[in-house]
Amino acid sequence: MTVPVALLLLGTLLAVVAPRLLARADWPEREPIVALWVWQCVVAAVLMCCALSMTLSAAAAWQAVRGHLFAPAPHAVVDAYALRATGGWAAAVAVALALGGVWTGAMLVREVLRSRTRRRWRRAELLVRSPLLPGEEPGSDRLVVLEGERPDAWWLPGATPQLVITTAALRRLKGRQLDAVLAHEMGHARWRHDWLLHCSGALASGFPQVPVFAAFRDEMHHLVELAADDVASRRFGRLTIALALVELNEDRGVFGGPCPTPQAHLPHRVDRLLAPPSRLTPARRLRLTAAAALVPLVPLLVTFVPGLRALG
Repeated sequence: MTVPVALLLLGTLLAVVAPRLLARADWPEREPIVALWVWQCVVAAVLMCCALSMTLSAAAAWQAVRGHLFAPAPHAVVDAYALRATGGWAAAVAVALALGGVWTGAMLVREVLRSRTRRRWRRAELLVRSPLLPGEEPGSDRLVVLEGERPDAWWLPGATPQLVITTAALRRLKGRQLDAVLAHEMGHARWRHDWLLHCSGALASGFPQVPVFAAFRDEMHHLVELAADDVASRRFGRLTIALALVELNEDRGVFGGPCPTPQAHLPHRVDRLLAPPSRLTPARRLRLTAAAALVPLVPLLVTFVPGLRALG
């Protein structure tokens, strides 16, 4: 029964240590795409620790589960996990982790349904503010222009994603700034950042007392914007996207001092674009990517080592 306990301890260690290490590092700001990958691997490893510990705890608690799980395995493999010598707490651990998994799924479903409701409401608002012309089909245009006095632009995801921009934004954005904004929003759509936000939001709302999930949600909101900025800047230049951000947001009081609004991170994004930090070398980016990919393999290694030793 030491393997389920070891998996829980490993998951706890990852959940505590990894966010602190990432918070102290300076490279996530320089390589947000790599940082997104590292965060996903860390959270995946934590969830795998819980799932594998639940499975082995259930096998220790109930003979029926153990019979199905180890049906093709020799008796030496079953004995290597010492699943029979357990107290009644194995069932409690398995049930608790299973309920946690069900709760996580329910939170994800709730997050997706809320997002779809907001999307339907915004599409209905678009039809009111920008009615279809005779013969025009809904969602046929990738770019929708709305009459409005506030400069704004946003990407509306879905089966037929659309970029919505106001006439005030068209008046503000000069030259290739509009193309840079379009590239920024298309970067969100191409890399499916909406699903990253859904998953991180579901974990954080479902388990608000778990710091790693709250940090995961906050970092996803921050890093997806930096990643989309980098995508746009590679095509149109950092100055172009920085000026576009200023033009779209300068009337909202974002750049005049402390700002408690959701746009409070914009001054930092503009500063980062105007004074970009040096990127990591390709070799170091590759090493970080490979090392992060190995993190979810550690729970699998912990799980299968006793069985492999018994077979060997």
